Formats: sequence, C-alpha cells, structure tokens
Amino acid sequence: QVQLVESGGGLVQAGGPLRLSCAASGNIFSINVMGWYRQAPGKQRELVATITTDGRTNYADSAKGRFTISRDNAKNTVYLQMNSLKPEDTAVYYCNARTWMVDYWGQGTQVTVSS
Repeated sequence: QVQLVESGGGLVQAGGPLRLSCAASGNIFSINVMGWYRQAPGKQRELVATITTDGRTNYADSAKGRFTISRDNAKNTVYLQMNSLKPEDTAVYYCNARTWMVDYWGQGTQVTVSS
C-alpha cells in the first residue's frame, strides 16, 4: 500500500505561481513513476506531468514551458511548480503513484486561477 498526501493548492491570480507537493508513504519502494493529473469540472482527468524514479520527466503539451515536476527522494515527495498560471488551469490536481500492479491516488487539491 502507498499513501499520498497532496498540499499547496489554492486561489491564485492569472500569471502567478503555485507549487504543489505530494508526500508518499508506505511501500514507496514499489513505486515506478509518480505524477500529477488534473480534472476540471465536466471534463475527464488528464495527465499533467510524470517523473520516473531515475528522474525522467514527461509533460502534457499544456504544461510544457510553464510547469516543472521534481522529486526529493530523501523526503519521498514530488513537487509540481506551476508558473504563468491561466484560468484554464483551474482544476482539482491529483497526485499519482504507479507500481507494477496498482495506481494509487491522493485525495486531490483544488487549484483555482482567477482572471
């Protein structure tokens, strides 16, 4: 079992920054990839960014150049630094941990970008 706890969401003005954190606990050695996904009202959950255990990253086109995913292995924490936020970035952001068998999800954190 893996437990994920997100933090850092909130209300921000368009153009501003926000950093999300996701702390993992439990059987963390089973995790292959961690990432961030988001779900806006009335839309499907979509990928934002992922990072592998060896630091390889992948970004959705909407996140490239504005968002940066990183990890602190000593703290078992993954971060999502979001810059130049837009109103269309408004969504619930979910942390994900992928193992060989199972996907684990955090409870989600709301990000609201005002215009």
